[in-house]
Amino acid sequence: MRNISFALTTNQVLEGSKTVKRRLGWLHLKVGDQLRPVRKCMGLRPGERLDVLRDPITVVSIRREPLRAMLDDTEYGLQECALEGFGMHPDYRWPSGFVAMFCATHRGCTVDTIVTRIEFAYS
Repeated sequence: MRNISFALTTNQVLEGSKTVKRRLGWLHLKVGDQLRPVRKCMGLRPGERLDVLRDPITVVSIRREPLRAMLDDTEYGLQECALEGFGMHPDYRWPSGFVAMFCATHRGCTVDTIVTRIEFAYS
């Protein structure tokens, strides 16, 4: 089972309010795959262990789309921000804020980058 990190949205995963995650790459996923949600899995220091947040999540939908789709259709962007777990966040509940944060936290990412949108369900 593959790990998937939720370092920026740990609380949303613990609450179960996040059901969508965007990633660069992740082209191998299939509907039905199970993923282990962890706080972080890259950059662990020697002796650090994975912090598993909850039971595995199941992929229910996958699609590739430009990040700018959230900006081009404001209604879609607002819905996606809520599904990403940022519906109440003062900065990231707006598509422009979410896209800016995503680009800032993913090296080489721009609004035109094609991302993998992963929708998942909690077990």
